[in-house]
Amino acid sequence: MKIYRAIALTGALALAGSVWHAPTAPRAVGRLGIGTGPFVAGSRIALRATGMPVPYDVRLVGPGTLAAGVYVAPNVTSPQRVALIAGNAAILAAASFLVVPAPARSRPLLAVASYDDGIVLHDPNGFARLAVLAIDGSPGDVAFGPRGIIQAPDTVGDGVAIASRTPWNVRIVNDVPSGNEIVVDGQSDAFVSNRDVNGAGALTKIAADGTVSRIVTGVTAEGLAIDRARGIVYVGNVNDATVLAVNARTMKPLRRIAAVPRVFGIALSTDGNTLYAVANRSLSSPFHQAGYVAAIALSATPHVVARSANLHFPLGIALDARDARLFVTDEASNQVYVLNAKTLRASHAPLDTCRTPWKPFYDAASQRVFVPCARADDVDVFDARTLARVGGAPFHTGGYPLAVAAWH
Repeated sequence: MKIYRAIALTGALALAGSVWHAPTAPRAVGRLGIGTGPFVAGSRIALRATGMPVPYDVRLVGPGTLAAGVYVAPNVTSPQRVALIAGNAAILAAASFLVVPAPARSRPLLAVASYDDGIVLHDPNGFARLAVLAIDGSPGDVAFGPRGIIQAPDTVGDGVAIASRTPWNVRIVNDVPSGNEIVVDGQSDAFVSNRDVNGAGALTKIAADGTVSRIVTGVTAEGLAIDRARGIVYVGNVNDATVLAVNARTMKPLRRIAAVPRVFGIALSTDGNTLYAVANRSLSSPFHQAGYVAAIALSATPHVVARSANLHFPLGIALDARDARLFVTDEASNQVYVLNAKTLRASHAPLDTCRTPWKPFYDAASQRVFVPCARADDVDVFDARTLARVGGAPFHTGGYPLAVAAWH
């Protein structure tokens, strides 16, 4: 058992060791916003007390550590119950949750980047919720690297959570501000698009040893695609309508490609010769301009070779190379467009899905398309061969899911 006193610093919690002063006759009940677990070992859970004036005392009952307003879950061999109790003379608040063992290093996993809760781990077969890896922040994306390493950028902070599985270990790499999307190459190096770094969009490389390097890419970096064979990372810059090609080894710019207005999601053909870019625009916006998808030939002089019909409000994109199809989410119509990857014409009627579909994910191993629906707190799943919804989908996950990744 560990005992701490909570002190407010500009609205945030800062915890330091002290003697516990039990509240006397509290007159109301507050709330500790811990989230819904169970939480996996290594989780970092920020204490968010609501309805409670400061100062107040916080008491930890159970395994783990508590410091600077963050609870860190320990490695355990069996589920352990943990309680956090906060109180002063006026209000008492408590939260109880489970800490569970890390998943076996060989276990297949689905990982969902939940803005509200962290990385939610699911069984890729029946979609059962296994545990949450809380990162003391809000992940905007998630990716698996070699040996099942889980990596997720904090889109409102400046760190990337990296969970190694052989053995299980969770660490935070700092100096990666406002991370949007993440891709991993075959050598465990990760690349994160940074929405804003000192007023500019950027690309940050995190080497396998944790070393960080960065390059300015344009205005408001968002979408990412990687050509692993050639060692090129492509970064979409929403507010200057360009895509920057970057040498993955040296982090030097190769060329700037004129793309589409408000380029948001991007994808790359398997041969690395065609870039697909989503124009994240809407006819219902004040500018009354339609969104669409463009295919850009990456020749000596990049140029648009195909353009889709006008779309409602497209956002994310995923390529099914096996059947030469693109899956494009529409955040306003709650649909997934199915486009021919060569002509960008519709090859199937749009798939109706849950509310506010975000970044789609095509899993080649299972031949399924996963669609995180931000405002539904669900993930929809479609069979990429038949385009029928998979049994058990959509399945419930953490709050405001933005991305999905799979490890088999």
